[in-house]
Order: sequence, then structure tokens, then C-alpha cells
Amino acid sequence: MRRITRIATVGVASAALALTATACGNKSSSDAGSGSKEAGAAIAYDIGGRGDQSFNDAAYAGLTKAETDLKIKGSAAEPSEGESDADKVQRLTELARSGNNPVIGVGFAYAPAIKKVAPKFPKTTFGIIDDSSVTGKNIANMVFNEEQGSYLAGVAAAKVTKSKTVGFIGGVETPLIKKFEAGFAQGVKETDPSVKVLSQYLTQPPNFDGFSKPDLGKAAAQGQLDKKADVVYAAAGLAGSGSIEATSQAGKWAIGVDSDQYSQKGLAAYKDHILTSVTKDVADSVYNLIKSVQDGKPQSGEIRYGLDKDGVGLADSNPAYTKLTDVVAAVEKAKKDIVDGKITVKTTP
Repeated sequence: MRRITRIATVGVASAALALTATACGNKSSSDAGSGSKEAGAAIAYDIGGRGDQSFNDAAYAGLTKAETDLKIKGSAAEPSEGESDADKVQRLTELARSGNNPVIGVGFAYAPAIKKVAPKFPKTTFGIIDDSSVTGKNIANMVFNEEQGSYLAGVAAAKVTKSKTVGFIGGVETPLIKKFEAGFAQGVKETDPSVKVLSQYLTQPPNFDGFSKPDLGKAAAQGQLDKKADVVYAAAGLAGSGSIEATSQAGKWAIGVDSDQYSQKGLAAYKDHILTSVTKDVADSVYNLIKSVQDGKPQSGEIRYGLDKDGVGLADSNPAYTKLTDVVAAVEKAKKDIVDGKITVKTTP
């Protein structure tokens, strides 16, 4: 069973969903079409599962939009703690056999499984988010320029810090999360070289608890706060909610990730201290792939979302952020310079 320690605000429904997860996945409340041959689409959640207020929930939002707009049946399957690639293969196989098209793996961890399963279902489109290493005629690789959005977060952090110390917390030290760190650190340093950036990863592969356990994020954030950080940016999935909790309770600024975390109901108690969030349009990437299949023109190959297409960005839903007009102006200038090619953002620290 997948055991995840969630902050209380995530809610009973999400916790119950997590507790019923099995190695081959489980169905969400919107999964009426699973197991039928009716037109449907499916997503297989990444580590942390639904209710992470971040990456997985963004994918779920894309699926529910497709259910409403395209009148399709949606299915979703949860991961289990410490699962193997064989478990993922079984999960994707079951979703494809049930007639779902497309079948989308949420996260790079699904690459080995999709490589095995996609050739066995040539008429089914398989999508994978955050990976371009596995390719095929029926595989769509939905990837993002996370480093660009993180650069903007670095600009904002450098502008608002009073202690001249900011923090970055990565869930698991992987090439993907290093893109977040690289962009953030570059944005900070190119805005104010005197600002110190504290960086920490919660776990190392093959231990992926750093994406699923809020207590790890909370402890790491507290450590950075103790070192005088007054802005903390966490790219850590569900574990990032713990970082937001600690930062908020200290009265400092948190920067969210993947979804606009200021607007997440599960984080409402901390929203006043969520300055902004680095957003990835995961919801639209999921919706667009589903729609392409429904339209008879399924996407395939690399589909990249960057600042130029608003595929990544910086949320402005917190009124406290929009009132900081000098910060907003600096972020907008940086965005324009990146899109125009005047700034090249690094993908490694």
C-alpha cells in the first residue's frame, strides 16, 4: 500500500483514494468508463498521486476538462509505494485493454513502461509527460521548459528577499528537477548577484519519497528558514506542500510549482504566503492530446511547451504579488528577453 503523510488540508477524499491504491492502480471517482469499450481517455498518476495540489492534480484537471468538453469517459490509476516498472507496465496495459485512447503516463517514470506497452497497442496513442527519451509513431512526448518559468521565479525571489537569502528545494535529484534549480538560481543571480541561494534535494534515486512525503519538504524548508532564507521555492510534488506549510507558518514567502498553488483548495490555509507559482500547462497538454485523438489527428513526437506559448509561466493570482509593481515589471521584462532570445536559460546548475 502507498502510505503518504499529507497535510490535513488535502482532505479525507484524497487520503481515502491513496489508501485504496494497489500495485496495478485504482479508479478515480470519475472513472465510469473504465473497463468498457466506450470512447475514453486515461491517465496514470505519478508518485504522490491525485491530491498533491500540484503536478498530478494538473493532469487530472486536463482529464476532467476533456470529460466535460468532449463528452468522453475518463479513467485514472494511482501508483503504489515502491512499485516497479512491471507494475507500471501492468497498469498501462490494463488501461489500454479497457479501450482508453489516449493513455497518458504522468511523469518521466513511465518511460520504460510506455516503451514496452506502446508497440503492443499500435492503434492507441500513448502520452508521456516530462520525457522525450522514448519515441514511437503512437507516442506523444509532452515536455516543458521548466527552467524558463523557474528563471522568472528567481527574478521575483531576488526582488522580494530582505535577508538576501533564498532557498530551492528539489524533491528528487533528477535531470528534470535540476532544470528547476538551474533556472531559479540563474534568475536570482542575474537579478541580484548578492543574493545567496540555498539548494537542497530531499532524496536521491531510486528513492522517490522526495515527491510524496510532505514531512520531508517541511523539514527542509525549516532548515533553510533557520539559515535566514525568506523566500523558498520547492519543486517537489506533494512534498512541496510541507515546504509551503513551514514557510507560511514562519511568515515568509513560498513559491509554488506546476499548478497555481495559491488557488489550490488544499493549500488555502497558507495561500497568503504563496507569492507566486511556476506553472506548467500540464492540464492543457493532457486536454490537447485527448482532443487530437478525438479529432482523428493524434499528436505524436515531441510537443514542447515554453514561455513563447505560455506553456510555462509565473502565476499572478495573489493580489500581494500584483501590488509589487517593480517585481511584476522585472518578471515581464525577463520573460520578454527569454522569448526574444536575449536570455538563454541554463538547464543544469
